[in-house]
Amino acid sequence: MEIPPGVTQPAKLRIIHIILICTAVVGKILENFGICTQVSFVRYMQGRKTLGADPKLFIKDLWFDKVPVRIYQPKAPSASQRRGVLFFHGGGWVFGSLETHEELCRFIARESESVVVSVGYRLAPEHKYPAAYEDCLSASQHFLQHLQHYGVDPARVAVCGDSAGGNLAAAVSQTLAGRSDLPRLRAQILIYPGLQALDFNLPSYQQNRGVPLLFRERAAFFALLYLNGDALHLQEVLEGSHIPPDMRLKYKKWVSPDNIPEEFKVRGVKPLRPTDFIAEVYETVKGFCEPNLCPLLAEDSVVHQLPESFILTCEYDVLRDDGLLYKKRLEDNGVPVTWYHLEDGFHGIISLYDYCGFSFPSGKRGLDRVVNFLKSL
Repeated sequence: MEIPPGVTQPAKLRIIHIILICTAVVGKILENFGICTQVSFVRYMQGRKTLGADPKLFIKDLWFDKVPVRIYQPKAPSASQRRGVLFFHGGGWVFGSLETHEELCRFIARESESVVVSVGYRLAPEHKYPAAYEDCLSASQHFLQHLQHYGVDPARVAVCGDSAGGNLAAAVSQTLAGRSDLPRLRAQILIYPGLQALDFNLPSYQQNRGVPLLFRERAAFFALLYLNGDALHLQEVLEGSHIPPDMRLKYKKWVSPDNIPEEFKVRGVKPLRPTDFIAEVYETVKGFCEPNLCPLLAEDSVVHQLPESFILTCEYDVLRDDGLLYKKRLEDNGVPVTWYHLEDGFHGIISLYDYCGFSFPSGKRGLDRVVNFLKSL
């Protein structure tokens, strides 16, 4: 674990990280005793916090086309139809739930006076790709077909997600961009999204490889669990042996340190020697070249159709450069982008804006920017 000096309140981050480690260790002990799996124990601990009724919101659990959702509707009367927000939670496609992001969704619904639909998609490793993507797409299509039931303006619907949820929001947005039978999305809001699995040695991966709450190895581990249900060939993927040279060359125009502004390369970045390609590894992970899994690889013909976008990045986050590269792709294709960078931020900070007394003002600042962007739509 490395906490850079630029992170404010490092002691709080260290304590939260230790709590997460202890939870994982207890889960492993229980797994060794055959009581439950480590993953199920961590999920149970994450989802234990329950909130009471909210005086400003109607909250209801529903099913959208066989996908569980939780809908948050402001109680105050509105003279016009409200904005709609489809929210996809983070957690590396393995963790996270309607419960873990309950507080976040309540905040967004209250402060932006929007109808928020939180989607409880299926998780890996039990449900591999494309299960999570398909659930988010199905729920989105259902919502867009029934907006009148929830008093939502068809011209003001956005998709939003953090981390893996940002990945899913970007993928759903790309899929819906070409649909003429549904209302067009007004915006996509991507909060430190993971958007590619070709290169785990971009500057942000080198600089922040040991910064909580997401280490470099864990980012690749989660991507592999989502794709295949296991983390075989983790080392080869980290080294870059999983992508054929011709494909790496093809995607270099989009996934390359050359496309990252110089100011983000001043901290501990070094050019790395290309590793030898291993065909057997590629055969097991070639799904990483599909845009529904890695939205950064979508063709320009898709990207230029995307709606107005908000991207939030954090300086001390391995996924920082995914957001920066996608920002460039969107701008190059004429898509309006609002970019907000937390210079003292780390991965997961938005969810910690008010975490069991361990509040991070920087996370609240980022969340306020998300709300302000929504209110501008």
